[in-house]
Amino acid sequence: GSGGFRKRKHDNFPHNQRREGKDVNSSSPVMLAFKSFQQELDARHDKYERLVKLSRDITVESKRTIFLLHRITSAPDMEEILTESEMKLDGVRQKILQVAQELSGEDMHQFHRAITTGLQEYVEAVSFQHFIKTRSLISMDEINKQLIFTTEEYGKENKTPSSDAQDKQFGTWRLKITPVDYLLGVADLTGELMRMCINSVGNGDIDTPFEVSQFLRQVYDGFSFIGNTGPYEVSKKLYTLKQSLAKVENACYALRVRGSEIPKHMLADVFSVKTEMIDQEEGIS
Repeated sequence: GSGGFRKRKHDNFPHNQRREGKDVNSSSPVMLAFKSFQQELDARHDKYERLVKLSRDITVESKRTIFLLHRITSAPDMEEILTESEMKLDGVRQKILQVAQELSGEDMHQFHRAITTGLQEYVEAVSFQHFIKTRSLISMDEINKQLIFTTEEYGKENKTPSSDAQDKQFGTWRLKITPVDYLLGVADLTGELMRMCINSVGNGDIDTPFEVSQFLRQVYDGFSFIGNTGPYEVSKKLYTLKQSLAKVENACYALRVRGSEIPKHMLADVFSVKTEMIDQEEGIS
């Protein structure tokens, strides 16, 4: 009748007959191809999730190592803390070994986003420990040399006859830190060095702030050469690096100019007040 809805052509057919049709041949080449695609995508997604969890564990353990290293400024036994930090970093490297095994035969760049946070935190922890030991910056090659793992048990479990070279190849895993991960980890290191400077000033250590200031100036000069030509994350962290350098240089200025007239137990208070003033000025600007 008038005002009623117009029926579509296929509405004239019963509901059951519309759904009935030729069954899809599950053994057809097209269906077999899509099933293989499904299995491959599921395996890739599962591997990505496993790498995300490993990266999270690497980040947590690296942060704990950094917190431990900050105790050096107040603890009397420096060697004991360094030994404990090395044990923690060995545990982190075991997690990185699992990452290397997951990425065996895969293109690392396809899964880089899943592991980049953990690798950056590891670079920060290793470079912080290296600076405390040597007052210098660890190179990317030195970090990558520590991430070459040889497992002898793997070659013993393999029952197929093979040469020594093949056994060595099968039992060796390695994971290379990318230049971007290295740069971002070093940029985060500057913030930890600034905190180390604050702690050392509070404990009456006058030499450490000047060593940190000179080191940060060299790092800042190196990042300045990259400028805006590098990745976006690197140029973004350049501003934070500049803030850390300004705070450390301000501490050195206070120590050099007013260090003789301010008691050692009050140096940290003076430094913290000046740091807050710098933060307020930067916020206003």
